Amino acid sequence: MKKTLRVFHLVTHIDLGGAERVAANIAVSHTPDIEYHVVEMLRGSSAYTRLFLRELRSARVTCHRSIVPDIRFHFLVERVAALLFPLRFLWIVLRWRPDVIHTHTETPDMCLYAFARVFPWLLRRVRIVRTIHNTRLWTGQPWLARHVEAFFMSRECNVSISRSVSEAYCRRFGGEEPPVVSNGVAESSQRRSPLLAEGKINLLFAGRFEPQKGIDTLCRLLRRYGGDTRYHFVVAGDGSMRRQIEETGGALVVPPIHSLSSYMSSFDYLLMPSEFEGLSMLSMEASVNRLPVIANLCPGLSDTLPPDWPLAVSGNDMNGYARIFDEVLPHADRKALADRAQAFAREHFTIRRMQEAYETIYRRGLGKRL
Repeated sequence: MKKTLRVFHLVTHIDLGGAERVAANIAVSHTPDIEYHVVEMLRGSSAYTRLFLRELRSARVTCHRSIVPDIRFHFLVERVAALLFPLRFLWIVLRWRPDVIHTHTETPDMCLYAFARVFPWLLRRVRIVRTIHNTRLWTGQPWLARHVEAFFMSRECNVSISRSVSEAYCRRFGGEEPPVVSNGVAESSQRRSPLLAEGKINLLFAGRFEPQKGIDTLCRLLRRYGGDTRYHFVVAGDGSMRRQIEETGGALVVPPIHSLSSYMSSFDYLLMPSEFEGLSMLSMEASVNRLPVIANLCPGLSDTLPPDWPLAVSGNDMNGYARIFDEVLPHADRKALADRAQAFAREHFTIRRMQEAYETIYRRGLGKRL
């Protein structure tokens, strides 16, 4: 009888997030001889958490919830989670005996590093896989970067989600470029959003209200075009810069949209002025669901778009955005743009291709076992 391979995904929280979406998209694979678990470091508690849990459990994914609340307070809560994680994970490892542990983003990376330092012998027969989701890691935390990255590099377990991420990682930490496994996205059945304005070009911004997402640029665009009768801006999300967006005005500001991919084609364009990304799931989901993206060509976002994409600017240049808003959008063939974006996404970013690539790594191994 063929042995079942037990794979554990470590995520920051079971909640809204690109890395969490990647982990879930792998874990819902129906490969018969692989059993998937998801372990969260901080306890998600939003309405999205409930939907996420329902999706995972319906795919027979075992979910291990955290007891540490997801409180956004600098890096203190994440460090507390890392300190508590070894004892919590000890019971899980002894109970379930994972064959593979796959970690995503800094908080799970830090927690696994702490566990390996306290209980190294328990991981000797466990394959470690670590996905690098971003072009910037450990901002303002050089001590952690030095120790945690040395741990993962010594195990030869790194995988990145794009060439931009691999190149950025090597520039900072050295060594060989990690192999690339592109994220995968699925096409969704579409519904009409109730947030649209008839007779206008409807533009959507969706994501965390944090500097990485280009909120300063978003606010500059809202000040310039928020009162333009041609356009209707919907800004969906939450975060530390929410007040700045609300005070700027010029947009309908709403909480995160659950099942966002199901509403994408009813908007006209997605606005993404991000400063940096890993490999943007949102951009890929938009393209595969026929929502053209107005994008800043930052690392990790440029990888998701067709070559010579006409709705792109460099360095969040306001003159570039002015050209798009004043000259391109009012006369654009949106159907042709949607066709081109969808064809590119279908060719490069399918979920099954991603699942099979990771499952090959799980079976064949990526490097050293501990």
